[in-house]
Amino acid sequence: MFQTFEVTARPEQGPPRLAALRAELAAEGLDGFLVPRADAHQGEYVADCDARLAWLTGFTGSAGFCAVLTDVAGVFVDGRYRTQVKAQVAPVFTPVDWPETQLVDWLRAQLPKGGRVGFDPWLHTVAEVEKWAALEAEGIRMVRSDNLVDRIWPDRPPRPMNPVKAHPLEFAGEAVAEKCARLARTLKAAGDDAAVLTQPDSVMWLLNIRGSDIARNPLAQCFALLNADATVDLYIEAGKLSEVRDHLGPQVRLHAPEAFLADLADREGRIRIDKSSAPQAVADALGAHAVHGDDPCALPKARKNAAEIAGTAEAHLRDGAAMVEFLAWLDAQAPGTITETQVVTRLENARRRDNALQEISFDTIAGTGPNGAVIHYRVTEETDLLLESGQLLVLDSGGQYLDGTTDITRTIPIGPPGEEERAAFTRVLQGMIAISRLRWPKGLAGRDIEAIGRMPLWLAGQDFNHGLGHGVGAYLSVHEGPQRLSRLSPVPLEPGMILSNEPGYYREGAFGIRIENLLVVQEADALPGGDAERRFLNWRTLTFVPIDRRLIVTAMLSAAERAWLDAYHAEVAEKIGPRVTPSARSWLEAATAPL
Repeated sequence: MFQTFEVTARPEQGPPRLAALRAELAAEGLDGFLVPRADAHQGEYVADCDARLAWLTGFTGSAGFCAVLTDVAGVFVDGRYRTQVKAQVAPVFTPVDWPETQLVDWLRAQLPKGGRVGFDPWLHTVAEVEKWAALEAEGIRMVRSDNLVDRIWPDRPPRPMNPVKAHPLEFAGEAVAEKCARLARTLKAAGDDAAVLTQPDSVMWLLNIRGSDIARNPLAQCFALLNADATVDLYIEAGKLSEVRDHLGPQVRLHAPEAFLADLADREGRIRIDKSSAPQAVADALGAHAVHGDDPCALPKARKNAAEIAGTAEAHLRDGAAMVEFLAWLDAQAPGTITETQVVTRLENARRRDNALQEISFDTIAGTGPNGAVIHYRVTEETDLLLESGQLLVLDSGGQYLDGTTDITRTIPIGPPGEEERAAFTRVLQGMIAISRLRWPKGLAGRDIEAIGRMPLWLAGQDFNHGLGHGVGAYLSVHEGPQRLSRLSPVPLEPGMILSNEPGYYREGAFGIRIENLLVVQEADALPGGDAERRFLNWRTLTFVPIDRRLIVTAMLSAAERAWLDAYHAEVAEKIGPRVTPSARSWLEAATAPL
């Protein structure tokens, strides 16, 4: 099993650790210290040695930070985690709604003039630090420091040292030399001499390698510089590279990670950093040689090539077959006889059946009843519930395969569903269908179309506290930027980008609903009578798993919505039916019958 169910953090661990951290504040003459859910690479997922926020507070969500002052400790979380944080932290911590409340405003209200707040420059981006400049006018200083949490963490785990492997060209679709040359041309055109790559998924993509330093993510922790002459300086422990030295070739020079900052300090010319992801420590080392620009790998990585799209499509068919086998089994179980942990175990085993699964792409979210309302719920031995009649099961899961990354959510009724739940589910489905059917003019961003997926809920006075969709990598991170379906995303959607489409609805303490497919952006065919000079885009659906018909109020659907769902289910039956066992095929035929 990849997933485990042990309790990794408890509320009672927080008070003594908070007291120890405050003792360090006093010793350093500081009035506060920031503890983010972050590592030096600013990824969403961190190694155990970098899980400082969870170690200190007990909060295990994938985003957030704690601002520890001498008399208050605010744990800042977004809408996905507001139910979860209340259950995970002790009363000595105060949950703060973020981004509605910004750190600068909170510190301004909490600290007097002359206050000094420490931060680890490896764990905060240049963009973050720039925002704090407003505090200087209030007489509040943000002070660079070593990491005070590390001082009081006696059994901090070691840094991961897992081997790196070559990613086959048949799945990558472009050779390393071609990628480096293509991106080097963009650096030259911008007048930049090099670009610092601080995010491991950029390095993995550029060099066609994969690692396993971060659970659920095929990443190796490392830094790199892409030079304008198409060479690469890679900063990584030599012990990780025994299997890929020949693959990397002469254009990649290897260095110890400890040399990274010193080498940056010695660089001349214009060195590009992406201030949204580069740690402040990198900018400090470069000084005046740092110029701000986008990570040169970000958009090329997001625009999947033909091999990556084909591989991802195949991964979804394999994954869809595993899901159907699982759902057929689940449907045969009587309410009150299986638990959330059994659901997770059975589904992971279904994905493992053909030995193609490299990892799960995140810890499976299997929340029944009230647990389904915890948006990023992770079941443990202590929270494990029986699936009881009348409940909804939110099942959000995915796999990492050599040819692609999957992420799918289905909501399943356990016994007869209630009418309120069915109506809410149908509204969520209508939003999901609206996005799936959409055609839009080239140039629009996620923020321009996201509201369409919320409209059916809005018309009923309802909404949900997460984005509509995120980018997805090709055997890389399941959450990949820069594109998103979010009211905050200005990045234009382009052909080849893979995104999730996952509206939901959550009633705290009662139930949750989410439906999620992955989609890839493609050029739309011209329509008769359309404007010939305009370019439109649309989606190709990648996920093929039935949507539970028992939760649909058919009378609420328009004719076009019913037609879309029937056509989708017909395609599910056609693509997945030949890949499953006879018993699962019989279940699939019933699950995909026309409305």
